[in-house]
This record gives sequence, C-alpha cells and structure tokens, in this order.
Amino acid sequence: MIKNYFKKFEYPILKHFLDTDAYKLYMQQAVFYSYYNINVVAKLICRDNDYLGYYSDLIMYQIKMMDNLKLSDIEFKYISSLPFFKKDYINWLKKFRYDTNQIKLNNYYGKLQISISGPWREVILWEVPILALISEIVHKNRNSKINSKHAINYLYEKIDHFKKNTNDLDLSKLKIIDFGTRRRFSYTVHFNIIKTLIKEFPWFIGSSNYHIARLLKIEPVGTQSHEWFQAHQQISKKLKYSQRLALKIWLDQYDNHLNIALTDCITSDAFLNDFNFEFANRYKGVRHDSGNPFIWGEKILNHYNKLGINPIKKTLLFSDNLNFNKIIYLYRHFSNRVNLIFGLGTKLTCDIPHIKPLNIVIKLIKCNNKPVAKLSDSPGKTVCYDKDFILSLKKAFNICNIKNNF
Repeated sequence: MIKNYFKKFEYPILKHFLDTDAYKLYMQQAVFYSYYNINVVAKLICRDNDYLGYYSDLIMYQIKMMDNLKLSDIEFKYISSLPFFKKDYINWLKKFRYDTNQIKLNNYYGKLQISISGPWREVILWEVPILALISEIVHKNRNSKINSKHAINYLYEKIDHFKKNTNDLDLSKLKIIDFGTRRRFSYTVHFNIIKTLIKEFPWFIGSSNYHIARLLKIEPVGTQSHEWFQAHQQISKKLKYSQRLALKIWLDQYDNHLNIALTDCITSDAFLNDFNFEFANRYKGVRHDSGNPFIWGEKILNHYNKLGINPIKKTLLFSDNLNFNKIIYLYRHFSNRVNLIFGLGTKLTCDIPHIKPLNIVIKLIKCNNKPVAKLSDSPGKTVCYDKDFILSLKKAFNICNIKNNF
C-alpha cells in the first residue's frame, strides 16, 4: 500500500522508450546477435546508508506502468537512420516490451532491494529507467519545491565560473557530453539543463540520452558499461581471456563505430595487459570510470607510447564523478598530448544547492547462474557476492592489491 504522506504519481514518469542511455542499446544489439540465450541476474546497490525502501510501493507502481512502453514510430525512424544499428535488431526492438515479472522489489527494514532476472537481451534495458525512476520519485518527495529554475540558475553560475577560469586556455579541443540520465533530479530538470548547455556552452557536443538527443538534435554518445565485461567472465571458456573476448566481440559488432573501451572492470592494470597493439590500434580510445584520473591518464599514455602508437591520435574519455572544476584541471594536464572527452553525470543533472544526489547503481551479479564481478580501481566500487570467484579472478589476472568489498 502506498503511504498517503508520499506523493503518488498517477501518470507515468517515463513516457518515452528512448529516454535511456545510448550504451544500453549498443550493448543490447551486441547481445542480440552474439548472446541471444544468455541469462543474467542484476541487483540494485545503494552505496549510501539511505532508506529508499520507504518508497518501494511508489517505485513498483511506476515500474508496472512500463508494461506498455514501446518504441514509437518516430523513435523507430530515428534509430533506423543511425549507421551502427542493424535491421533485424531494430525490428525486434520495435516489438520489445518490458516484462515486469523479471523484477523482484522489496522494502527490507527501510532498505530498498531490487533484483532483475531473465534473458540478458531483455534485462539489459532495465537499469537506466529504474534508476531514473527511483531518483525522481525520491527527490520530488524530499524536495517538492525544487524545480528547473533552481537547477538552471546554479548551472549559469557554474558556466560563468568555468569561463572565468579558462581565459588563458585554448579550448578548441574541449568536448563535454551528458551522462546524467540514471541519477538525474528529474526528467524536466535534465531536459532543461541540456537545452541551456546547447545555447550557452559551445563545448557541449552531445548526450547519452537518446530521447533528449533526438529532440534537441545533438549527437547521441555512448560506449559500453561494466556488465559487458562482467558477463564475459562466464561466457569465455577461460577466465583470463574474458576481457580479450569482450573487446573482440565488440569490434566484430561495431568495427569503426562506438569503439571507446571501458578500462576498469578488472582494474586498469589488468585491462592494459590485455589491451595489446591490435586492440589499442583499432579502438579509438578508452574510458576512465574509477581511481585517480591523472594517474590513470598517464598510465594510458605510457601504454600507447610503449606500443608505438601516437597518443595524439587517440581519445581519453573521463566519466568518473566529474564536475566543471575537475574538467579544467584534467584539460590543462592532458589537452596537448591526447584528444579528450568529458562525460558529466550526476554533477550535471542533479547538481542543485542543498540537494543530495542518490548514490545508487544496478550491476550484474550473475551470468548463466554463475557469479561475475567488478574489481574497480576504486575499492568502494567493487561488486561481487562470491568470495571464491573473487579469488579466481585475482588469480587469473594476477591481481594482488585489491581489497574485497562485498
């Protein structure tokens, strides 16, 4: 029963099928063609001690409204125009419907528990909308008087500060994109922030949100997420070759498109051991998502140099907990040596004075009923629920310095 002191949304918060992150569709297509019958389990992880379970009825009410969410004719035409989507996949996606039977949701003494089980090709799409729903429901209940005006006013302050602190810089190489769908304050705040950036911030080039990118006529941008590499830990015949298989299958699917590789599913050091000349040469660049960004960037540049690849031809995409100030520091440090892209997430779409963003993620925990793991460069982001598998992963990839965090 939905408690009467919480605001109940009688209308669906999610109104558009493409109101999701691009990388989900990219991975889904790869799964559709390569791993159609693989099954997975994903789980909500709240990294803060936040009592989100009290909103469980509201959240499930909204999730059930997604039963009828489907790709519209306009959306179908839009993604059909993009060069990297294939006809069979798009036609299948037109018939796709969310199956709410795949969701198990509970309020456990105030803690929100969500698990999602089913075919990977279907489960893969749940993460972004569920996180966006949780975030919007919680924020609108906790902060009912906050609206887009507050977010935009603060955004203008940040833009002014950015411009004042970059007067001495050549910003011709600067590219900033929106990665903020999952933990936004609300859809309306998200949309208006992107609309403002397009008007006021010439270095803003695109969004990971397909719906917003289509409406505002900007580039849709995305790579792949940790789950792509995690699942391969149980798909590969040998664990130690799982990253190489994940990298290869992605290139087989996309070739010259969408080829920025995520580096930190099993630590960036383990990734670089697998990122040989062929991969480093074919991938246009790599993405940072945990650990010290300066140390990581230097490590990547050294790796390219050792392989005889000129880093100036490659791209570093930074996407871990960025804000405008961090972007300035990173741009000053690296801009003369490599191409740079910065993905702004929560610090863009839920950055409002006196508002605390939620620290929630949904991660794979099983593939084909066997455990998978994420061994991040930041110990607090490590995910695994099987100690024996962690030990197997460390042995396979010769990892000695990662703390267990499960």
